[in-house]
Amino acid sequence: MKPATPLVLLECLVAGTSHRPELPKQEKKLQVGQALRLVREADSKYDDWAVQVHSGAADDKTSYWLGYLPETRNETVARLLDAGYPLTARLAHKAWEDDWLHLEIEVLWADKVK
Repeated sequence: MKPATPLVLLECLVAGTSHRPELPKQEKKLQVGQALRLVREADSKYDDWAVQVHSGAADDKTSYWLGYLPETRNETVARLLDAGYPLTARLAHKAWEDDWLHLEIEVLWADKVK
């Protein structure tokens, strides 16, 4: 069987980008369509369902932390990650709005076959 197009589970903005001081320098390396990595932060003292968004694979030394899935939209994704489902993300749009880097992403479930 041939793999199908990944299922888009969620479209959202990355929260907390203004708290990532290295992001303005790293922004030029971000390309629309690039794969992003989701990392569950189960021990967060601020959000029980925290999910970090990173620019690349865990073994990629140039990967950096972009921010989080929004607190109001992250519980389902966190539960799926906790259960071991193969979720990834991709950058759908990026733009500066004053001093804020607007990053829109798609959370993907790639474990589909036709």
